[in-house]
Amino acid sequence: MTAHDPLIAQAPDPALSSIIKLAVLAVGGQGGGVLTGWIEDLARQNGYAAQATSVAGVAQRTGATVYYVEMAPAAGGTPVFSLMPAAGDVDVMIAAEMMEAGRAIIRGFVTPDRTTLIASTHRALAVSEKMAPGDGIASSAEVMAAAEIAARRFIAADFDTLAIRNGSVISASLFGALAGSGALPFPREAFEAAIRSSGKGVEGSLRAFGAAFAEAQSPTSDAPETRPAKPALAVNGPARLTAAWADLQRRALALPAPVHELALPGLRKVVDFQDIAYGAEYLGRLESVLARDSVAHCYALTREAAKYIANAMAYDDVIRVADLKTRAARLTRIEGEMRLRDGNLMQLTEYMHPRAEEIAGLLPATFGARIAASPVWMARLDRWFSKGRRMRTDSLLAFVMLHAVGGLKGWRRRTLRHAQEVAHLDQWLDTALGVLPRYDLAVEMIRCRRLIKGYSDTHARGQSKFDRVLAATAQIADRPDAADWCRRLRDAALKDEEGKALDGAILTINSFA
Repeated sequence: MTAHDPLIAQAPDPALSSIIKLAVLAVGGQGGGVLTGWIEDLARQNGYAAQATSVAGVAQRTGATVYYVEMAPAAGGTPVFSLMPAAGDVDVMIAAEMMEAGRAIIRGFVTPDRTTLIASTHRALAVSEKMAPGDGIASSAEVMAAAEIAARRFIAADFDTLAIRNGSVISASLFGALAGSGALPFPREAFEAAIRSSGKGVEGSLRAFGAAFAEAQSPTSDAPETRPAKPALAVNGPARLTAAWADLQRRALALPAPVHELALPGLRKVVDFQDIAYGAEYLGRLESVLARDSVAHCYALTREAAKYIANAMAYDDVIRVADLKTRAARLTRIEGEMRLRDGNLMQLTEYMHPRAEEIAGLLPATFGARIAASPVWMARLDRWFSKGRRMRTDSLLAFVMLHAVGGLKGWRRRTLRHAQEVAHLDQWLDTALGVLPRYDLAVEMIRCRRLIKGYSDTHARGQSKFDRVLAATAQIADRPDAADWCRRLRDAALKDEEGKALDGAILTINSFA
């Protein structure tokens, strides 16, 4: 072997050890390019040679853009930089969202011997999380635990909220966290100079920068998060209605403690959906379940019913969708998300595409049933509404049209859709309570209502799965493990949108016969 043989350990190249390698993972709208530009300008303004590259993700939440910066003191010739980060060879990793921190760890960009990991703890849900019929949200706690082990130093806080509070965007707060971490050999003033030199949104960016700088130097993210107590619901209106609302609240509070904890939010939901009388109907249904329950089971059956009866009664129809789209609180939220400033104009376009079933559902129950039973009329409705309609709700005419539809609450009880929902709700409760005294099975059948949610096709798919789960459960209701099988069927229905897992579970049930 010669002295230059590659199998012999070589002394580290001092030129390589002077290169600082920094990567940023960000998705669309998070300002990853702006942050990378600031970092590159910062290095060059302080006598460093720097190179920045980026590789775009597939889409906004199916793949983050990877921004990569290498920098080294500009002395003794021009350094040769790499175009992409390599596993185990990153000094600073910045993740603009918690799951991107997890991706960085999985890809080996975060190592305990060298990497400072800076991550925002907020969530921007991935497409795969949104597509799951059930709760598809990945656990941030697991990523936090992995980061504590994988990184040499871990700085985490909700940098998105921090930026919004200071009138800026997350790129500014992440830049402040980078400065506060001390991972780069530049003073705070140099970071602030890079922001000023950009000339855009300087004041807001500097405020967010300063807040994040302080957070990174004395992080409070390890402290347990505490949520403020939800204030009591304040209502305004005629004395007769406010008195009736107070009576309903007292009636809900008279329920056993484990029940009224969910019954009060459920009551608010159904009253907001319809009216005071509808809230009384909700409590009446709940009290009928309570009459079949017992303290020996800690009222688990009624507690579950309090949640799912409210969800069933506050179904999404055309009236509900139009009502929600024209509420002032929604407009205020959108303006905040768009960071609207004085003098800015916002154009808001709503896309309405009701199916023939939704249109027929708005008709009087008897007449609507005839229309729904007629293939000719349903085909006509499909043809008339097949393209949907885009409505600019920042215009008076479109807003008034939607607002008028959202104000049809008084008509709702006469519609075909309401008759269908009430019939399905009553059948579900009768079926679940009919298996008593099989208490565990009754609870699982009540929980199956979580399969039904959403609007239009989403609602139809969920209801189809719900009906199939209850039908399959009825086949094995006499088995001692029927409750367990009901839960398995429900979990299978939540696994995929197409229902393939549920098909397999039902085949297993059929094999018992």
